[in-house]
Amino acid sequence: MNADKFDGWIRGVLMICAAALVVVLFVPLWQIDLSAPQYPEGLTMLIYPNKLGGNVDIINGLNHYIGMKTLHTEDFIEFTVLPYIIGFFALFFLLVGLSARKKLLYVLFVLFIGFAILSMVDFYRWEYNYGHDLDPNAAIVVPGMAYQPPLIGYKQLLNFGAYSIPHIGGWIFIAVALVLLFCTVKVWRGKKVIKPAVSMPLTSATLLLLLCLTSCNNGPDAIVPGKDICHFCKMGISDVRFGAEVVTKKGKSFKFDDTHCLLGFLQQKEVLPEEIKNTWFVNYSEPHQLVVAGKSFLLSSEKLRTPMGGNIAAFDDRDSLQKIQQLNNGSIVSWNDLARK
Repeated sequence: MNADKFDGWIRGVLMICAAALVVVLFVPLWQIDLSAPQYPEGLTMLIYPNKLGGNVDIINGLNHYIGMKTLHTEDFIEFTVLPYIIGFFALFFLLVGLSARKKLLYVLFVLFIGFAILSMVDFYRWEYNYGHDLDPNAAIVVPGMAYQPPLIGYKQLLNFGAYSIPHIGGWIFIAVALVLLFCTVKVWRGKKVIKPAVSMPLTSATLLLLLCLTSCNNGPDAIVPGKDICHFCKMGISDVRFGAEVVTKKGKSFKFDDTHCLLGFLQQKEVLPEEIKNTWFVNYSEPHQLVVAGKSFLLSSEKLRTPMGGNIAAFDDRDSLQKIQQLNNGSIVSWNDLARK
């Protein structure tokens, strides 16, 4: 075989990638889901290569009250040029597959990965401007508050939860990038069979990329008094000492101002038990860090007078609990017993 060319099976794989990129032109690339008590069915904004879709009109109407700019397809030059860029890469993949030239493959790899990085930077820039460039004369103004949606993953914005994730087109792009990475490494190593010494770093790189793309806030977000709102009672959280938080396996977080609200939320099964990654309590003692519920020590006392009458405080160690217990009496309870109620 010519030293400047590569194996036939790689040519077929690259041509399949070309066809996959054509599909991307007709399906959404990204989606941003919004959930709130007044919209239990949720709202969705879909981002296609050439337009915005989903519940854009409703989202624009809501965002008007907090001073965010309305979204219109014609305001984004990206929707004009993106279909041509995708078409260019589809033809480039086809050309490399037909020619089987190594140098063209390397050029394709650099351009495609560079385009992917540039696209995410541009997306972040758009989200930043959208969430920070607010009308100071809006009906609702929260000093210091910004409404930038998450790049990937979940973020709480007032009483709305925003979840950002690739749609069909985005997942196709990710798959094509991983296939291109595999083919490029295979050709560069110049071996017909990838031995363990080669496959291990390739597998590690692939897993790292997937982790970056699919993981998001796996841990809890800090509860900010005066800013965060209890998901259950819809009251602003003013006393962080009695706060709690549920984090789902998808990285979505629900914040509460009281154990009473946390238990009510769990009993309603808005989120199924198998979907919950972990539950956290705020440590009553300073610095009020979040502690995993199963590892916390809980004190129940009427003298605590918590915001919603749960009258339970959490501690990260038994000594801290006993100091507060001496002042407030009360009894020690376990998270397992509370969760079963």
